Amino acid sequence: MSLLAQLRILVVDDTTTSRLLVRDALETLGFRNIQVAADGEQAMKMMMTTPSHLIISDMNMPKMNGLQLLHAIRTYKPTSRTPFMILTGSPDRAVLDEGRKLGLNNYLTKPFNPDQLRRALEAIVGRLH
Repeated sequence: MSLLAQLRILVVDDTTTSRLLVRDALETLGFRNIQVAADGEQAMKMMMTTPSHLIISDMNMPKMNGLQLLHAIRTYKPTSRTPFMILTGSPDRAVLDEGRKLGLNNYLTKPFNPDQLRRALEAIVGRLH
């Protein structure tokens, strides 16, 4: 079975449209095992019950933003090594620096196309095809 079929990805975004766009881009790349969460709290609960292999999270969300979710993922031992990518509309240097301190694996600026997403993911997990 290919990496694309096995890899379980969690997409976290408070905007339904954004979740759908990321999911569609992942499916275009060949990913099939995609879960979605509407906010960081829901994502953390999902990771505690059915952990994903990779998290793609929006930065700006209510309740728990992307960095807060990253911190929670890194401090919970069973998920502490889960690759984490942030999606952001404006790549703020301070946010990215803080993310790196917390163990951020990569980020992608919105809007993006499937090829940009593929390259960002390959920087984390290696060649997809």
